[in-house]
Amino acid sequence: MTIFFIKTVQLILSLSILVIVHEYGHYLFSRLFNIRVEKFYMFFNPSFSILRAKKINGKMRVRFFAKNTPDLVNESRSTALLKDSKSNDEWHKHPDTTEWGIGWVPLGGYCKISGMIDESMDREQMKLPPKSWEFRSKPAWQRLLVMIGGVIFNLLLAFFIYSMIIFTWGDSYVALKDVNMGMEFSQTAKDIGFKDGDIILYADGKEVIDRFDMVDNFASQVVEADKVTVLRNGEEVVVYMPDNFVQTLMAQKEGFAGYRIPTVVQDVQKDGEADKRGLLSGDSLVAVNGVTVPTFLEFRTELDKYKNSQIPIEFYRNGTLHSLPVTVSEEGTIGIAIKNYIPTSSDTYSFFGSFPEGVKFGMRTLKGYVSQFKYVFTREGASSLGGFGAIGSFFPPMWAWYAFWKMTAFLSIILAFMNILPIPALDGGHVMLLLYEVVARRKPNERFMEYAQVIGMLLLFALLIYANGNDLIKAIFK
Repeated sequence: MTIFFIKTVQLILSLSILVIVHEYGHYLFSRLFNIRVEKFYMFFNPSFSILRAKKINGKMRVRFFAKNTPDLVNESRSTALLKDSKSNDEWHKHPDTTEWGIGWVPLGGYCKISGMIDESMDREQMKLPPKSWEFRSKPAWQRLLVMIGGVIFNLLLAFFIYSMIIFTWGDSYVALKDVNMGMEFSQTAKDIGFKDGDIILYADGKEVIDRFDMVDNFASQVVEADKVTVLRNGEEVVVYMPDNFVQTLMAQKEGFAGYRIPTVVQDVQKDGEADKRGLLSGDSLVAVNGVTVPTFLEFRTELDKYKNSQIPIEFYRNGTLHSLPVTVSEEGTIGIAIKNYIPTSSDTYSFFGSFPEGVKFGMRTLKGYVSQFKYVFTREGASSLGGFGAIGSFFPPMWAWYAFWKMTAFLSIILAFMNILPIPALDGGHVMLLLYEVVARRKPNERFMEYAQVIGMLLLFALLIYANGNDLIKAIFK
């Protein structure tokens, strides 16, 4: 429960930051072009809002837990009408000021721009003659900047976070030349010819990039190649990659490869199972219930078979082999942290020097995500789609600012890319219609835009239900 709570808090905080920054991009460009922004909300607020605030006559008025009607505040209807009628009138007599708020459904947020067909579907406003301060009255280039403002701000946020990560912690990575034990491959990779201990040298004759991590697309560069050259027992060996190998990996849900490292205890969780049984830092775990496990991945895989069970484990301490019984938790753990025996390289940068590197890091991340997005349209990719549960699972079980900010930056990249897709109801859908207007020199029919908005919203809701349904199915049959 504690792990679930920590991951949930990280997910909500991360998404809140991303939503505020994204919507503020729309808000800033709107105000820059003197377009009214009626509402700016973090989270959605059906029926009522946790907080509503608006500047009236130079003074900020604030209401807590207010229903989404001006006459109803935290009092009875009659009392509210008597005591608050003046302020309610003032609230509506200042449409040129933005209402700021916090809703109670933590699934996103919105920025309601006057004179724009959006998720609010405010048809009554659109029936009135256009006003000079409305979105629809502005030239196409200004409306275009308003629509891509959220995407621009999400990219800028990702670049900034990556820059600050590099400035604070350095650019840490594992150089392939330092992976002395080679890689450890999934069964799917072994089936086509890879073997544990292989060191990957070339993909389609090109030297593989000098680092292994998700952002630098090491796995993507290899799994999409036609042939891969590895160093095996001092000799170069060629592994030929079959067609649709990526789809096979996704279908098997095993991944491709990881580091080969021994299971040497770095620390034990206080009052955890390992602590109670007497395991110490430096102990090297080599067997689980009689099965030899030379690497950490094999140790975890074997341990996972005995959840909520007591089994013997064997380990070396000061060169002497020992054995003791341990009870495996329902998560498949015994409360230990493992030493990382892979040498990590780290490049450090000055404050200003970190910004170009942060932009490069962000662009590599974007390029990698875009290159892998095509697999969403395959059967295996669609089945791998996840919702909020899947996103939350990527956050660490213990609070770590480095991991939190790196995941937040990655999600900001994803949010920017997904929003620019030419799908009605997304920013990219509005951009597509604006580009049509620029080329055709006439606006699309408003009724058509309303229908497109509805269809886009239905598609997004269907996708949301499908992705979170996948999470639920995985949780049930886990």
